[in-house]
Amino acid sequence: MTTDNPHWIKSSHSANGGQCVEIAANLAAAHDTIPVRDSKDPHGPTLTFDTTAWTAFVAGIKAGDFTP
Repeated sequence: MTTDNPHWIKSSHSANGGQCVEIAANLAAAHDTIPVRDSKDPHGPTLTFDTTAWTAFVAGIKAGDFTP
């Protein structure tokens, strides 16, 4: 079931240190987008990525492409 209201979640890998982002993956199927926001500022701005870009980004993280 998909709704137009985002259901915000944090990664289970996020520590509780406040440096987290949240995503609303429930909008992917109906809108082909993944909204992302700063967990410290839930009423602040939201970045929106299309699902193809988001999938590529997550794959890059898992592959270690963004390590310093």
